[in-house]
Amino acid sequence: MATRLRQRSGRGLAVLAGAVMLIAGCGGTDDASVLTVYSTVTQDTVDAVVDLFTAENPDVSVEVFRAPTGEVTARIASELRTGELAADVFWFTDPLSIQQYEADAMLLEWEPEGSSAVPAEYRTGTFFGTRVLNLVIVHQPGVTVVEDWVDLLEVEGTVALPDPGFAGSAFAALAYFAGADGYGLEFYQRLREAGAVSVQSPGDVVTGVAEGRYQAGITLDRTARDAIDDGSPLETVWPLSGAIAVYSPIAVVAGSDSVDLARAFVEHSLGIEAQEAIARTGWQPLHPEAEWTVGGESVSFDWANAFDRQEELMDEYRGVFGG
Repeated sequence: MATRLRQRSGRGLAVLAGAVMLIAGCGGTDDASVLTVYSTVTQDTVDAVVDLFTAENPDVSVEVFRAPTGEVTARIASELRTGELAADVFWFTDPLSIQQYEADAMLLEWEPEGSSAVPAEYRTGTFFGTRVLNLVIVHQPGVTVVEDWVDLLEVEGTVALPDPGFAGSAFAALAYFAGADGYGLEFYQRLREAGAVSVQSPGDVVTGVAEGRYQAGITLDRTARDAIDDGSPLETVWPLSGAIAVYSPIAVVAGSDSVDLARAFVEHSLGIEAQEAIARTGWQPLHPEAEWTVGGESVSFDWANAFDRQEELMDEYRGVFGG
């Protein structure tokens, strides 16, 4: 069943107490003042959060390996084979990317200070949402009125959908529609019969619509807004039934040599200052006091159930669009 997240506004008056307190000389390894973060989150967002953390903790060195999901997971797999996983923190774009590591007991189970501010549907016992990516509709100016997802069936011209096998956000759309009343997996079949095509990423949807190859499509809100700010001839629609929410989870790697630093960084990422920095990079924060006024309602779903059904859902999608 889908759950709803309303956009919130307002400004916090103080940093969450103790969110980034570090214990000097806490013992442990020689790397106690070095934190290694593996991330797939956009570079400007990672930089904003890391810069705040190091400004408050000048004796700490934060080393970030940031790359697309495939490269990060390949590096993790390679290091696991040698028994030398370097990461202390995983910070990923979507829950699908991290759930296998939770299933393999690779993530620390704990309750960070500030985690209670994260809505229950955007956290587990080991990973916690830091921001929301919202999937919306993008279209060329002049396209027949599109107000909700179902209206994509009526678009005159080609509709582009991002591939759920490539992008976790696209898988979110697949998982949401599979369980949403009035849609189901048949929605994709109906879109295909209406002429829809599958492209690789949300960014490819935006580029194709801007170039006139497609009339409309599904993409990320920030991706579309960035293109519009750069002068692309596009319009976006926040669906009446809600944008599809994808949250970016952060977690401490179990067995980290810098576990105290890793905990502090996660708590920092959930705190008001980091959350407002995330908002300034164009993504919806999850802290209830962080300022955010973009868009409308968002809808979510049971990510754990979607993870369990991943192969089934992908087979259904490929049965419609091939690949």
